[in-house]
Amino acid sequence: MQGADHGIVTLPERFETFYQREFRSVVGLAYALSGSRWAAEDLAQEAFIAAHRKWDRIGEYESPGAWVRRVVANMAVSLYRKRASEARAMARVAVRRQEVLPALDAEDDEFWAEVRALPKRQAQAIALHYLEDRPVIEVADILDCSPSTAKVHLHKGRQRLAQRLGSPLGDSS
Repeated sequence: MQGADHGIVTLPERFETFYQREFRSVVGLAYALSGSRWAAEDLAQEAFIAAHRKWDRIGEYESPGAWVRRVVANMAVSLYRKRASEARAMARVAVRRQEVLPALDAEDDEFWAEVRALPKRQAQAIALHYLEDRPVIEVADILDCSPSTAKVHLHKGRQRLAQRLGSPLGDSS
């Protein structure tokens, strides 16, 4: 890549540097969206493997982290849907036997379970904005939508969460 002013050649960031900087926060995003620490690590690894395979191209992006987060967000939704489908199938097979799930005692678990129950883009926007403290413009970049669309996803997600969790909706946008 040529520098604009002096013909200086700048090299793209090394994948290893990118991976070390971004991995922890990407795992956090995957955990918020999947609800499973093990699945989160797997999802993050898969996204980084995909980025590594295409690093010649991905490394040139203005925000390769946004690309990896988009991959993780989409994979988490697919995993959630797959788990839900498997759970329905298991429920049909195991009609005689009902296992009781342990009660969730942490408010965070209840909150993130409600986030995962939101429509896909709302859940992704909420996780990116609140878990990773990303501004709307970055949420929009990661989700590959306009900032106004990202704001709509955040607003609708907050409204649904407030209804489901019985909390008043604040005035902040």
